[in-house]
Amino acid sequence: MTADGNWNLVISTPMGERQATLSLKTEGAALKGSQAAEGNSAEIFDGSVNGDAVSWKVSITNPMPMTLEFEGTVQGNSLSGTVVLGAFGSSSFSGTRT
Repeated sequence: MTADGNWNLVISTPMGERQATLSLKTEGAALKGSQAAEGNSAEIFDGSVNGDAVSWKVSITNPMPMTLEFEGTVQGNSLSGTVVLGAFGSSSFSGTRT
């Protein structure tokens, strides 16, 4: 299943659930796109895809500067996995294709 498309994400954080949107496009084994939350948008980087497995990173500035590292699995119109929240350890995320 391709990861291409727009996704609504729910990210579990120490400050509660955070909403984000994600736009993805696969180019061979590379994953490109952008992620937005709370009025801020950033290009993803180091994105890769291998079958149903996807991973990417995004740098955020709000609520504080850090790089989020996502690893997940696409199953139909669902996406779920883990996210490393900088110094705050790892947590989970889930998403649905819009």
